[in-house]
Amino acid sequence: MSAMSGKVVQNVFIAQTYQQNRQVGTPYRRDCCAPYMRNLLPFQGGKLAWTSISSMQVRTLSKYQSGFVDRATVYCNAASSTAAVPALDKADFLKLQNGSDIRGVAVAGVEGEPISLTEPVTEAIAAGFAAWLLEKKKADGSQRLKVSIGHDSRISAETLKDAVSRGLAGAGLDVVQYGLASTPAMFNSTLTEDDAFLCPVDGGIMITASHLPFNRNGFKFFTNAGGLGKPDIRDILERAADIYKNFTVESLMNSENIASTSVKRVDYMTVYTSDLVKAVRKASGDIEKPLEGFHIVVDAGNGAGGFFAAKVLEPLGAITSGSQFLEPDGLFPNHIPNPEDKAAMKAITQAVLTNKADLGIIFDTDVDRSAAVDSTGREFNRNRLIALMSAIVLEELPGTTIVTDSVTSDGLTTFIEKKLGGKHHRFKRGYKNVIDEAIRLNSVGEESHLAIETSGHGALKENHWLDDGAYLMVKILNKLASARAAGLGGGSKVLTDLVEGLEEPAVAVEMRLKINQDHPDLKGGSFGDYGEAVLKHLENRTDSDPKLQKAPVNYEGVRVSGFGGWFLLRLSLHDPVLPLNIEAPSHEDAVKLGLAVAAAVKEFQALDTSALDKFVQAS
Repeated sequence: MSAMSGKVVQNVFIAQTYQQNRQVGTPYRRDCCAPYMRNLLPFQGGKLAWTSISSMQVRTLSKYQSGFVDRATVYCNAASSTAAVPALDKADFLKLQNGSDIRGVAVAGVEGEPISLTEPVTEAIAAGFAAWLLEKKKADGSQRLKVSIGHDSRISAETLKDAVSRGLAGAGLDVVQYGLASTPAMFNSTLTEDDAFLCPVDGGIMITASHLPFNRNGFKFFTNAGGLGKPDIRDILERAADIYKNFTVESLMNSENIASTSVKRVDYMTVYTSDLVKAVRKASGDIEKPLEGFHIVVDAGNGAGGFFAAKVLEPLGAITSGSQFLEPDGLFPNHIPNPEDKAAMKAITQAVLTNKADLGIIFDTDVDRSAAVDSTGREFNRNRLIALMSAIVLEELPGTTIVTDSVTSDGLTTFIEKKLGGKHHRFKRGYKNVIDEAIRLNSVGEESHLAIETSGHGALKENHWLDDGAYLMVKILNKLASARAAGLGGGSKVLTDLVEGLEEPAVAVEMRLKINQDHPDLKGGSFGDYGEAVLKHLENRTDSDPKLQKAPVNYEGVRVSGFGGWFLLRLSLHDPVLPLNIEAPSHEDAVKLGLAVAAAVKEFQALDTSALDKFVQAS
């Protein structure tokens, strides 16, 4: 299964059975206990056979009533007969932070990846968010705050949704569940004004782990000011750790009872998709079916984006036959739902060509990223997607600054600045970094309307700086619709023409140089400090090489031009890794750049340069 990472052991089928049980409402819940299970064996006679589970008490606290759920909540205790939950400290919670998101393992099945997002941990995180939100909103006793919850197609989504609901309800907040939803919709719910849909909400929580494997899950948080940042996430996790250690059987039961009677459900995706449809109609001059006759196929990768075909494209008149993997399936059996993944892009490209479609659209799991394919099979992703969106935005807003991440090409800079007449501001990796930089530029008087990463995260000022993969595709559909209304012809050629003149490298590679944190060369220091030392040494070596020129403006790592191309070595945002990007007009030139890096970093013994060595030796 392509979406899985690591070694999948024999109990991976448990996840499949879990999904089936969830769908039919079977009373089965084991997530919070899983870290304490040993030798999990295959199903026998319809039941799990558990062996060698030492010192574990299982308490069934109660069952939800009023249709909230029909599963029993089981809390496990591997040490004490009096504690309500297994002991965890603050460091355990802080490990769950992934930049401006929270991510962890929610399902057993991958060797070496024990469950970290248990139900009690999830409940504590939700309660931590509630405490943070009450403080930020300065809510007094007369005001009850309201939080929306949505999730993607992951098999752990329902279980975590219930735990989040208990954490919020137990903290005194009103809870509105949206069911299967997209990440952008969750932010929009804080802005929509519609009492019929219980909007606006004060905060939104999306349960997702983007394109990560089936066993992972996590949370993204929103207020009407946008997505929360790294300091906010740390604050929430610290609060969650304190809440968790004070859990009692009585407090957990109380949260469960409150949630069972107070949670409301709303089909908010109806509002979100209606707004997308209205945006395209408006761009076409209020034509009811501006895409009539266009054949557009969608690949949702079995994530949450399947709505786009029936709820957005078809009401606009588009033909969507040939669309694929629209059904939500948290095991992602067809390909990784990731616009950066080669297999995923091959799948949507093949769908376009097979169905002779005008356009193909692909989303990641939670629809905050996207990419497209034209009628000839040419991909609009990475630099090409940025070029296309830049062309569309700069037609509307001449001279504006386009903010991108650090790994964009020199050819893209030339295209934006020389052909389109805009300004390219290359910043750091990380969609939140790119968005925040665009907001900062506007605050100091430099007009910016587009912040976009090569990953497919793209945010527009007109859309509240939300990275919304569906809205990016709406901007492309707007171009198709307006071009047709202006009599400029049909098909996707109008899009292809917009990126004409974009210089693209003959060779583009990325390698990941891992830092061995146990190597004595670190001398007890952090991988971050070690990585910075590598970068400083590379920078010094570059300064003394007349064939190489360091980028005059650079915000991340060491970016160097030479031999007609460039390389960028930077420290990963979260992992002990130094990613190396090389682009060049030929393989020979790319190797020369690789050799320059290899010569500079060879003395750092804790750095695994095997991928780089293989690349330069293959010449």
